[in-house]
Amino acid sequence: MTSQEKLAALVLGLLVAVFYLPAMLWSGFVWDDHIYLVAAEPVAAWSGLWQIWLSPSELADYYWPLTYTTFWVEHKLWGFSPTGYHVVNVLLHLANTFLVWCLVWRIAVPGAWVAAAVFAVHPLHVESVAWIIERKDVLSAFFYLGAALLWMRFAETVRSKYYIGALVLYVAALLSKSIAVTLPAGLLLWHWWKFRSVDWLRLGSFFVVGLTVTLADIVRHHAIKPVSLDYSLVERTLIAARALWFYAGKLLWPSELAVIYPLWDIRVSNPLAWGYLVAAVALVVALWHFRQRVGRGPLAGALFFVVTLSPVLGFVDYGYMQTAFVAERFQYLAGIGVIAAVVGGVAQGICRLSGLWQRGARVVCSVVIGVLGMLTWQHQEAWLNEESFWRHVIANNPTAAIGYLKLGDELGRQGRDSEGLDVYSAGAAQVPSSLRLHVNMAISLIERERFEGGALVLQHILKHHPDSAAAHLNLGYALYCLRLPSQAERHLSRAVALDPSVAAAHLNLGNALYTLRRYQEAVQSFDRALALDPSLQKAHANRAAALQAIQQQRQGEPAGE
Repeated sequence: MTSQEKLAALVLGLLVAVFYLPAMLWSGFVWDDHIYLVAAEPVAAWSGLWQIWLSPSELADYYWPLTYTTFWVEHKLWGFSPTGYHVVNVLLHLANTFLVWCLVWRIAVPGAWVAAAVFAVHPLHVESVAWIIERKDVLSAFFYLGAALLWMRFAETVRSKYYIGALVLYVAALLSKSIAVTLPAGLLLWHWWKFRSVDWLRLGSFFVVGLTVTLADIVRHHAIKPVSLDYSLVERTLIAARALWFYAGKLLWPSELAVIYPLWDIRVSNPLAWGYLVAAVALVVALWHFRQRVGRGPLAGALFFVVTLSPVLGFVDYGYMQTAFVAERFQYLAGIGVIAAVVGGVAQGICRLSGLWQRGARVVCSVVIGVLGMLTWQHQEAWLNEESFWRHVIANNPTAAIGYLKLGDELGRQGRDSEGLDVYSAGAAQVPSSLRLHVNMAISLIERERFEGGALVLQHILKHHPDSAAAHLNLGYALYCLRLPSQAERHLSRAVALDPSVAAAHLNLGNALYTLRRYQEAVQSFDRALALDPSLQKAHANRAAALQAIQQQRQGEPAGE
């Protein structure tokens, strides 16, 4: 490695270290971090490795044990201090930056260092780096890129050790996140681009391994959490076409970035939806037609982009697709194709300029990298804490009901009940179809002893959602607090009929029955509540009172309330 290359590597390291300081120093846990990391028993337990590898249903819907193994190791080093996890994510992103530099250089695209620098500081990568639970993105990419480089080395030398190394790293990538399944297709594109012969037997083994692991993961996922979205093949094609332009557009002009993007209008009757599809097909046809003039590189980059994104384009159902059709983290690997193609084209153009213009163009490139870095710094503000995260969601997508729900819950945890109620109210107005928002708003009113207001909201909900167990439960409680036990009993009975697994519903029903002097029924309700949650002290106390009232009735004494 020459001194110039060492300096270039140092600059890449500084770019990542400087522009990801907010993630390393100030960011905490957000959203899924609490579910799949902080609250994950296998991560905290010393025996957790066994569960992570052999009983993964306790962790997540997908089988990505290598990712959770890194969390397990880190927990043994620094517990649940978020700083350590963030630093590891940034270090993995730095390693990926170096690998992108090596990869783009090896495939002989001009401007390899600039492509790596853009990859390092592009704000579209913040979600994968600054969000701890997205360790799967940066870890899988690390093994994916390493496997690609070893395969290329194998293609040049035909030495088995490189083939074995590439296959091992590929399996590691799949066990980190299954989106790495597209690597064999990407390698096939490289062979086509460089007019290289293909060892079909050995590359075929990659396809077999990738498809086997991924299909097994999909079957397992659908067994644990079935997802079946009612989109036709035509609608899915329209989703995919728009998603491709979305990702390409955000890579080229990263503005108005959001954690959760609104769902699109993908009706077949919408001409704009078809416009994205026509434009995508036209671009591929044009790149194919002009391949003799511009080379195969641009088409290879575009096809790599499409192929690598294919698992998340909507042709296969996945859980997050119910929330949004796209996510910035999905293009962490795929974006390399666009970055390399654009930077390579710009680099070729710069080389044709005269000396002064060439220096000016290089200054412009430096400014672009700096601007991307500042946008990356700014985008990390969303990941500082739970409140900043959900405020960012709402600010960029006012129709995201989950944003209002989570922000209201977080403000409630902080004791800022009045602000939480305002958030629920704003969300209910913005997303009137959200049942949970209206229920949470009513619960917030009830918790502040505004029982009549809460009851009115819940009665309105039940006009549109008569089978909402949560609405019946909370309305019953509000009516009980308003000293209307008969009405309360009717709604609470309906609540336990709709969902008998909620201990609070049986407890509140027991209280209403006790007030109505139906003591035997009250005891039965308290028994059901305690069977579900033996720690309910109120159920124990009220059950004892009901039994005493029954005894007094038998003795002819007036029972107290």
